[in-house]
Amino acid sequence: MVFSYLKVMASALRTLYQHSLLTQRDLQVIIDAHKPVSFKKGDFLLKKGQTANAYFCVETGLIRSFVYDYNGNDITTGFIGKNEIAIDVVSLFTRVPSEEYFQALTDCACYMIDLETFQGLYHSIKGLNEWGRAWMSGSLFELKQRTISMITDSATERYSRLELQHPQILQQAPLKFIASYLGITDSSLSRIRKERCKATIP
Repeated sequence: MVFSYLKVMASALRTLYQHSLLTQRDLQVIIDAHKPVSFKKGDFLLKKGQTANAYFCVETGLIRSFVYDYNGNDITTGFIGKNEIAIDVVSLFTRVPSEEYFQALTDCACYMIDLETFQGLYHSIKGLNEWGRAWMSGSLFELKQRTISMITDSATERYSRLELQHPQILQQAPLKFIASYLGITDSSLSRIRKERCKATIP
């Protein structure tokens, strides 16, 4: 049973840390540096005002990041699911309090690595250094694409892209959180879903 669990853990982390410069030995060192942690639905991984000291690799479950706007409205800034990283980059690496909340939307199984351990590996394993640059570049690209989409795409187009690229979110996240993430009202999201449902009926 323990062996099976460790195999699953290795599989999840190997998927996340894929990079041509990381050897099998490098990967094992990285895997061994992570600690399995679990969160119940509703648990907070990080709250506004706290300084992040670690990041979390998600094996199962869904996590939401959010903020409150100037009117006190709860606005979803992101979703983190299987084989993705729950991290406040600014807080973790610049050591400033977080502006966001990170909360488990479902029960989650994750693997945590603290900042001190990560930095030690980052400076000693060249492949991890390159992986980090690639991951950051990919994350910045996705953020840029999302920013542009919020301006140039219709609500229906944004929903369709989310449905295609991240079906887990539509399956596990409450509609009100999806609506705020897409920048639309709950009623607009309901209308879009009804229209798409009608379009699929022969």
